[in-house]
Amino acid sequence: MLALLGFLTIVVFMYLIMSRRLSALIALMLVPTFFAIIGGFSKDIGGMMLKGIQGVAPTGIMIMFAILYFGIMIDSGLFDPLIMRILKVVKGDPLKIALGTALLAAVVSLDGDGTTTYMITVSAMLPLYKRIGMKPIILAGIAISASGVMNLLPWGGPTARVLASLNQTTGAVFIPVIPAMAAGLLFVLFIAFHMGRKERKRIGVLKIDGRTLEEQAASAEAVDLKRPKLVWVNGIMTILLLVCLIIELIPVPALFMLAFALAAMINYPNLKLQKERVQAYAGNALAVVSMIFAAGIFTGVFTGTKMVDALAAVLIDHVPASLGPYWALITALISGPFTFFMSNDAFYFGIVPLIAKTAASFGVDPAMIGRASLLGLPVHLFSPLVPSTYLLVGMVGAELGELQRGFLKWAFGTALVMVAAALLLGIISL
Repeated sequence: MLALLGFLTIVVFMYLIMSRRLSALIALMLVPTFFAIIGGFSKDIGGMMLKGIQGVAPTGIMIMFAILYFGIMIDSGLFDPLIMRILKVVKGDPLKIALGTALLAAVVSLDGDGTTTYMITVSAMLPLYKRIGMKPIILAGIAISASGVMNLLPWGGPTARVLASLNQTTGAVFIPVIPAMAAGLLFVLFIAFHMGRKERKRIGVLKIDGRTLEEQAASAEAVDLKRPKLVWVNGIMTILLLVCLIIELIPVPALFMLAFALAAMINYPNLKLQKERVQAYAGNALAVVSMIFAAGIFTGVFTGTKMVDALAAVLIDHVPASLGPYWALITALISGPFTFFMSNDAFYFGIVPLIAKTAASFGVDPAMIGRASLLGLPVHLFSPLVPSTYLLVGMVGAELGELQRGFLKWAFGTALVMVAAALLLGIISL
């Protein structure tokens, strides 16, 4: 009975969000509640929900203040010198321009928001691409490839979903994955090198004056928000933040809270400006954080009713024992196709917890399943289910199909490189 209810919970949840009958936020709260009531758990639902919310609270806090922190860094102009430096170096060489695009997109992706990454990268580089005759689709392909790797950052979305659905910490899931991300970024640079070399052969190297382009790229809609004199302060603060994140000096939520407080005080001591900056980022923060707390209700009810245990027991009975130890590798290999054809919410809240529970019976650490589930994310951004990708192709004047034809195979290559690195480095094991 419980296994059937659990199966129906997942199927109905996935159907409702994939058919757009309900938003993921609403479905995460209502679907498990509905089936828990059918199962006779109405008296205990409140406690299950509260326990689930308490479990994801640190993740929600971390994400909210990470978005606030990196929002301030972008508004204050931390990345403007990098944009100008890249444009000075690349000049009219298509190979250097492609590599500069990859580096810029990777750095700007630190804020975890694909939309912001595309807006900054395309605004900075598209005039240069057009000036020398490079294909704008290459700009889009390189930007989305870099963003696909950086999307693994805990405040980017997918990793936050893993932490929430499996009730794990950044130290257990994200930190070990960093070397695989580095391998993925190296492959993205190879993609950029390959594409840039092809364009160099096609159009050659042009001598141009990049001053106008630099000024256009470095300009901002709100110049009064820029803090050029604080670039070094903000840069050092961000580096220290990332170092403290890696070594886990203090709990990550508290780390980002303190970092945001310092960033806001240093860059915008005026209280009115501070309030305006918080309001400017509120939309992004609310969208992600509300999803995390809704996921807490889903996991709390799904776990508290023992539906997930019953489903895992059924799976264990039908999975050959010989495949048990390979669940991490299996998860890594299916994560790309699964997140392409279904939303992150459906995969990370519906499929991954079930895999983790099943794999645990074979001695596989749930944290390892969480890491493995992230390795296919470079493929995910090419899905027609990702809204920011439509923004990207629209900004460069292309179509989604054109982007997929040119770069989807490279996205699978990036994912496979990350899986191979994870196996070699013991991030996931057989």
